[in-house]
Amino acid sequence: MGRITASRKQLKPDPVHGSLLASKFINCLMLGGKKSTAQRVFYNALDIIKERVPDVDPIEVFTTAVENVKPAIEVRSKRVGGAAYQVPMQVNRARQQSLAIRWLLIAIRDKKGRPTHLKLADELVQAYNREGAAMTRRDNVHRMADANKAFAHFAW
Repeated sequence: MGRITASRKQLKPDPVHGSLLASKFINCLMLGGKKSTAQRVFYNALDIIKERVPDVDPIEVFTTAVENVKPAIEVRSKRVGGAAYQVPMQVNRARQQSLAIRWLLIAIRDKKGRPTHLKLADELVQAYNREGAAMTRRDNVHRMADANKAFAHFAW
């Protein structure tokens, strides 16, 4: 599988909101070890969200957005007698979170030509309202799993 990191144990809550999820997201957003830049982008995005969704705490919007993007089931390839089947399977909690974060980041990195904090604010507000690129991706994963329900008995 992938490399195992100890980030789960060492993760400190983020300095402003005391949220572990936020600090994990900042770490994933960070490129080339530039954490202060990643933090600035994240907090600027939260400031924009505060203006757009005035009646909800921005960290709430962020948390709900990540919750909404988390997939419940996904398909995994399983070889059975020379044929590879796409078998729908439950996604464990840690993987749900990392997939949600990854999809949000892919969504904002795919949009070109605007500052990252604006793209991030957009995507988070959209995910909070159950729309946007990251949500589309989750729905596609769920649709794939649904379409391959016939192979569920191969789950292991």
